[in-house]
Amino acid sequence: MSDLIERSLQRVLALQVRLYACQARLGGFTDAEALHDLRITLRQLRSLLRPMRGLATVDALEQAAAVLGRLTGPLRDREVLMAELERMGLARLLAFDQKAHARAFAAVASSRELAELIALLDSWPVAWREAARRGQLRSVSKRIQRRLQRQQAQLALALRDPAHDRHRLRLLIKRVRYAGETYPLQSGLDRAALARLKRAQSALGDWHDHLQWLAQSEVIEALHPCREAWLQGQLAAEERADGALIALFGDFPLGE
Repeated sequence: MSDLIERSLQRVLALQVRLYACQARLGGFTDAEALHDLRITLRQLRSLLRPMRGLATVDALEQAAAVLGRLTGPLRDREVLMAELERMGLARLLAFDQKAHARAFAAVASSRELAELIALLDSWPVAWREAARRGQLRSVSKRIQRRLQRQQAQLALALRDPAHDRHRLRLLIKRVRYAGETYPLQSGLDRAALARLKRAQSALGDWHDHLQWLAQSEVIEALHPCREAWLQGQLAAEERADGALIALFGDFPLGE
């Protein structure tokens, strides 16, 4: 078995252990970071698997992680909003039911989606080794490298689109950055490029958060007092994002 195939197996097993820990923390409502850590674990699992889509045993596992990510998204968005209101000293504007929050965490811990993902993870090592034995994972490193090159080419084009969509750029940057961190050899990205991607992602994430909060303030009257501050925050995030995006041009030239 190649080093990459074995490392991929070890990474998935390590992420599975973290997933079990997150499940226990959610079920016991032990800390405020449990959901965030769960979503980071899912992100890292998907970053590992996405460039290998189409290979035996990969697609179902990657899709199950994506489904759980979508399930937990609204709950995480609520957490981020409440943290922003606390930062502004305005947590009183929205009622926060601690018991309801604990029930929501417990529902994630006992969800069918999480159970299905764990079942797939339990059976994955045997299936992965069998796929390797049958020769189904040949040239996996070259396959990953081609996928990452396509992602980077898409980002290079999107960066130079005069009518670029910040939502799409945010998604592309996230994928390129996480893939680069997961597969540094295949991506060809150095630490400086990854740091620039992280800055751009952070600015675009800040912009996205403010956009979501402003949308909620349109329908939730209690949030109206926050609108001016959030609008200013959105404009500042746009400015930071534009500068961070320009800094990426040299890392992602056209035709590479």
